Amino acid sequence: MNTGIIILAAGNSSRLGKPKQMLSFKGRTLLATTIAAAEETAYEPVILVLGAFAEEILTAHQNLNINYIINDNWQQGMSTSIAAGLAKIADLDPTIENVIIAVADQPFITPAIFEALVTEKESSGKNIVGSRYAETIGTPVLFNKQYFKELMSLKGDSGAKQIIKVNSEDVTTVAFELGNIDIDTETDYHNLTNPQ
Repeated sequence: MNTGIIILAAGNSSRLGKPKQMLSFKGRTLLATTIAAAEETAYEPVILVLGAFAEEILTAHQNLNINYIINDNWQQGMSTSIAAGLAKIADLDPTIENVIIAVADQPFITPAIFEALVTEKESSGKNIVGSRYAETIGTPVLFNKQYFKELMSLKGDSGAKQIIKVNSEDVTTVAFELGNIDIDTETDYHNLTNPQ
């Protein structure tokens, strides 16, 4: 099953005050960690969606082996980045069956998480496979092509959670033990880099 990956990295990290995509953890940026996890799978294309700080991020990640696009409408919410990434994937590979939507600030993302989503899709027959952590379903999340139209028509900053809620009977999950650790504030970053 052809599966592509969309990495959402267009936000302006308003609560942090600087681009969280560029924060360093274990010798590389959070974004580089996510890109590496995607590249170590067999899934392609991998699309990086940039917006705020695009030039700065590209300067810091010069040896990108993946496709990237700049979403000029990033201020209108995450939905615009999902739509932009999905349009690019469909353009590059019209036969794509599934997309995995990932974000750039989960420092413990691994190739195995992406692979587990696809394995679970194949074994369960469900068309949405999310990551399970902290009593919620979150990213990365796989959507089969039957949901592409709905993903393309999302509005605002709601992301894809509403599609998951409305179609709960078609949803399954895989465990992502540290998936709840993401970076929104200086405190989050401090806790990541200075664990107690």
